[in-house]
Amino acid sequence: MTERPVALVTGASRGIGKAIAVHLAEHGYDVAITARTVADGEAREHSSTLHRSDTRPLPGSLTSTADLVRAAGVRTITVPADLTDRASVSAAADEVLAEWGRVDVLVNNGRYVGPGHMDVFEDTPLELLDAHLEANVMAPLALTKAVLPGMLERGSGTVVDITSGAAYADPPAPAGKGGWGLGYAMSKGALHRVAGVLALELGDRGIRAYNVQPGFIATERMVQDMAEFGFDASSGAPPDVVGAVVAWLVTDPAAAEPNGRNIEAQDVCKELGLLPGWPA
Repeated sequence: MTERPVALVTGASRGIGKAIAVHLAEHGYDVAITARTVADGEAREHSSTLHRSDTRPLPGSLTSTADLVRAAGVRTITVPADLTDRASVSAAADEVLAEWGRVDVLVNNGRYVGPGHMDVFEDTPLELLDAHLEANVMAPLALTKAVLPGMLERGSGTVVDITSGAAYADPPAPAGKGGWGLGYAMSKGALHRVAGVLALELGDRGIRAYNVQPGFIATERMVQDMAEFGFDASSGAPPDVVGAVVAWLVTDPAAAEPNGRNIEAQDVCKELGLLPGWPA
């Protein structure tokens, strides 16, 4: 058990997940982090298209994020997991609960990374659409199922789902030409429906659930991978925007109402001045 509140953040090796983990640590949370990349320099397939391979190492890892979390004076656990492998997702949640006994805040940030993300429907095999749904919808639900009993027993807990404008808006162009594939759109759309249902069903038992929509964010992967697909990272906001908004949401009582809502991260960050120096 731990005296500090505990957060579990998926996809925390880099980008938005890393920023959320660090901001929660700076607000006094012990933070458990999960992703596939354990150490810097690991190579794995992260091409967004079926038409070519890309195994260049991406910046970031669970190890480097954990160092930043510990630097904030709190504890961390690194629990490697693959969101397309439900057994590894469940094992990660079990490890955190066994080690710390609780999860007070679950942040479902991680998502499917791989072919099909930037391919048109005609070219995308159904099994890749299944992979999108497993990683982007079923894995978050599996984690929610795992931590929910403890939240209900304590009478409090928060689930934050990192969603996307793709959940409720059509792409501006076809996949690979400034738009995105069907797998991403439909899986983010499905995840987007979860928070409102949880809030309705469980709000009177102390459970809060929210969508946080980041907008266009200049993550490490966006910088390295996505220019060829029509995305200019120089126009994106920093990941710390989302980290600051999630920390505000789960620590400021005034932020928590109404339960079940969607939060447009860049608008809220700008309006409340949550990230000093942004926008410039």
